[in-house]
Amino acid sequence: MSGKFTIGSEPVMGLPTPSKKRDYRVTNRLQEGKRPLYAVVFNFIDSRHFNVFATVGGNRVTVYQCLEGGVIAVLQSYVDEDKDESFYTVTWACSIDGMPFVVAGGLNGILRVIDAGSEKIHKSFVGHGDSINEIRTQPLKPSLVVSASKDESVRIWNVHTGICILIFSGAGGHRNEVLSVDFHPSDIYRIASCGMDNTVKIWSMKEFWTYVEKSFTWTDLPSKFPTKYVQFPVFTASIHSNYVDCNRWLGDFILSKSVDNEIVLWEPKVKDQSPGEGSVDILQKYPVPDCDIWFIKFSCDFHYNAAAIGNREGKIFVWELQSSPPVLIARLTHAQSKSPIRQTAMSFDGSTILSCCEDGTIWRWDAVATS
Repeated sequence: MSGKFTIGSEPVMGLPTPSKKRDYRVTNRLQEGKRPLYAVVFNFIDSRHFNVFATVGGNRVTVYQCLEGGVIAVLQSYVDEDKDESFYTVTWACSIDGMPFVVAGGLNGILRVIDAGSEKIHKSFVGHGDSINEIRTQPLKPSLVVSASKDESVRIWNVHTGICILIFSGAGGHRNEVLSVDFHPSDIYRIASCGMDNTVKIWSMKEFWTYVEKSFTWTDLPSKFPTKYVQFPVFTASIHSNYVDCNRWLGDFILSKSVDNEIVLWEPKVKDQSPGEGSVDILQKYPVPDCDIWFIKFSCDFHYNAAAIGNREGKIFVWELQSSPPVLIARLTHAQSKSPIRQTAMSFDGSTILSCCEDGTIWRWDAVATS
């Protein structure tokens, strides 16, 4: 059932030599606390707040704003009632009337939906049987989020009404922890997920879209909603031979990475007649030296022109995504940045790059204006 390679289409390899296309320098470094920071994410949901970002580490969710001159201002902080909670992931979402939410999850398997206006918990979602490794927001309908869990399932939630709409799990599902998940940027029905079973799976919500619509008008208790189990993906790809810990759509292509010091860009060729089957075409590879531990996630700017990824040595590689062969825009290094970078966040236009590290630090890099 897994996608097979096609002959005669060798992937194009990027050269790990910086092109100096864009230069970045460190403009700030914050020590948030002692506990590792696992996620950092800019708010791309609301154009008034493109310079606002959130981080998670330990049982804390913090919201900041990037200001001129490298300044980072703390806007708010939420501390979970359980001191042993360890958040691994955070995303921005909103209610149907546009109220911004920060949604975080981690060790306890509970999604906390925090009202960014009041700093109060809007809702808590219990359902996953184990920890949550990633939460992402549907860009076309930002009241919908998707979560990937150690319990081998992927779940779709409506943050406005508190309903678990769909659960992707079962016969054709992941056979180990799901580490990453992503909504397709323009096809509202598609999701990609990947994990410790070394596969990337593509799921479709098309047949179940009535459930999604129903979740917005449901007035009864959320627990009474007829949550639908989806057991079979439309496609399973075995691109990697180890854990796959990050996948993102690039149009209809997929960027994914494992622990093999590279990000791979590939095209799933789904056979519509026979779901689950098809082939893959590996298009390009973006090398990332010393990126051989799992749970390191890359990020892209809003228009997917570039991807930034950290490594276990505290270095950041910025790749131009849409050039062939791939061009390394910049390699960012600093004498004090030695700790593994768990995630980066690129600002809307890619001019600011944030990294959050194992040692509890946040680094801010800003593009230097070229004369």
